[in-house]
Amino acid sequence: MTTLLTTFLNPADATADMLPCHDADAADLFFSERPADLEQAKTLCAACPLIEECRQGALDRAEPWGVWGGAIFDAGRIIAVKRGRGRPRKNPAQQVA
Repeated sequence: MTTLLTTFLNPADATADMLPCHDADAADLFFSERPADLEQAKTLCAACPLIEECRQGALDRAEPWGVWGGAIFDAGRIIAVKRGRGRPRKNPAQQVA
């Protein structure tokens, strides 16, 4: 797996451009605090040729946070969704979409 990842992640290699996490405009999405940004990063991962290797590598390393292999990591574990910061609203009518 390491050989495969280093082949794709070598900046001198033209195939690194295929990886969505290497796009300078999208890089911040993968470590954002905003749940909507993380969901967008997960969507970008869907077309990545290394999605499985990326996710497994993040699990092996117990990555503390971010989107890896199309999954949101928090404290080294995969979580389904990231909740927004702060307390939830008491009145459902006041919730913002």
